[in-house]
Amino acid sequence: MFDSLLLAVDINDPQGALRSTQAAVAMATHQKAELHILNVVPDDGMAIVSSSLSADHNAEAVDQSRANLEAWAKEHIPQGITTKLHVARGTVYDQIIKKAGEYGVQGIVVGAHSPALKDYLLGSNAARVARHANQSVFVIR
Repeated sequence: MFDSLLLAVDINDPQGALRSTQAAVAMATHQKAELHILNVVPDDGMAIVSSSLSADHNAEAVDQSRANLEAWAKEHIPQGITTKLHVARGTVYDQIIKKAGEYGVQGIVVGAHSPALKDYLLGSNAARVARHANQSVFVIR
């Protein structure tokens, strides 16, 4: 059913990524699917914040995220699963949806946390991905 899946992880929250990783690994193993693993480095936010950072801050953040993702994948993804590691920069939910289309995946696996009051007003990344993605979305809590 799925030739390829996208697992969106926050490597800054390794415990939070474990359940969604386990689900994605099980699906990829069962379906013999390629597993794209994406970590999104959030934007700096307001322009005043960006102006106070060094010129190469964004490149450093992406490079560090890539190194961390590689180490994380070695520890949590079993051998035998075809994986491709990706790092994107931007708004988390927007990048997940955009990259899922670019990579041509049929399914997206995202983790969700217990909702706080602010999530009811703004919506979590997982909820936004589930509402707007063209692919099947598996939200793991």
